[in-house]
Amino acid sequence: MLINRALKKKILDLAEKFPVISITGPRQSGKTTLAKLCFPDYNYINLELPHHRIFAQEDPEAFLKGYRGGLILDEAQYVPELFSYIQGIVDESGETGQFILTGSQNFLLLENITQSLAGRVAILHLLPFSNDELKNTVYQEENLNELLFKGSYPPLYDKQIEPIDFYQSYVQSYIERDVRNLLNVSNLNLFRTFMGIVAGRTGQILNVTSISNDLGLDSKTIRAWLSVLETSFIIYLIRPHHKNYNKRLIKSPKLYFYDTGLACSLLGIRNASEIQNHFLKGALFENFVFTEISKYYYHHGIKPELFFWRDNIGNEVDCIVRDGLQSKIIEIKSAQTINSAFFKGIQYYQKISGIEAKYCYLIYGGNENQHRTAAQVLSWKNMNSLFTSLQ
Repeated sequence: MLINRALKKKILDLAEKFPVISITGPRQSGKTTLAKLCFPDYNYINLELPHHRIFAQEDPEAFLKGYRGGLILDEAQYVPELFSYIQGIVDESGETGQFILTGSQNFLLLENITQSLAGRVAILHLLPFSNDELKNTVYQEENLNELLFKGSYPPLYDKQIEPIDFYQSYVQSYIERDVRNLLNVSNLNLFRTFMGIVAGRTGQILNVTSISNDLGLDSKTIRAWLSVLETSFIIYLIRPHHKNYNKRLIKSPKLYFYDTGLACSLLGIRNASEIQNHFLKGALFENFVFTEISKYYYHHGIKPELFFWRDNIGNEVDCIVRDGLQSKIIEIKSAQTINSAFFKGIQYYQKISGIEAKYCYLIYGGNENQHRTAAQVLSWKNMNSLFTSLQ
């Protein structure tokens, strides 16, 4: 069953305005499938394949001349020589929607784009399926722990690969391809251990020194390795909100994974039932909520502006979404029943900031939506209500 991707509409719209469209995102997030679906008549070339890559590197002009009439270039970052030639072609023709560039190494792709194609390319990000995209399909998941464990990479659904099999292969291929390309890592097993340690920090304040001590590596190496996880869409960092309400605020970012299924795999979680009593259950649910909000924005062509807030005496709110001039305050709780204590952080923030209750939300692991005095309560199943309010 084909699942409709929310980003499709934005891709088709921008292809009528820009000569080049760039689609980045994690490996196996569906970039190639979506590009082919949007542009079924375009030629398709995968530059990971050696014979295509060598031809493009050795004679980029001749390579591009062989594919007129629209071209999808998969993993375009592998042949940076092509970008200046693409610039010449689009500047000469003036036509829109000529090239579709995809890539899973965001830093390398964007570096080449900014050097040669600035102002000529629309840059979009495709993440794995959102829960909203899976709604009303045969793949809709009613059990929260099952969803957290399985994650949302497309092959888990269209090919029905078991999570334990998919993620083991995913990590292995990721390390062997992307990590080898981006880093000179002599001990790949140590990097795999590093990924597991990072998964144990899901939803926590990033402490590079702690990770460094655990692995016996210097902080510079750890920062370089974290950067690789970021640029290849494995993790992302959420920065603290800096508006000062007369208290010193936490300044380090919090760490999350783009997919909870991958985090569960790296944590050694073997089935969904283990999540219920896992010490990181709340963090995994928080990760899920942050990522769903990120997907909503990215899949509408908008860079999300997400933050957390915590002062030095422990007052905090889990998520602040800056949407234009208005911010939304979100507290996240994995519990299935609502406790009045859940609103404590929101109420404190309302007091010091003056934000109205109508802009405050509690997202929890239960099934009912409620209207409370302090905030609107949303079930994890109905987070689309929050997205509607963000439009």
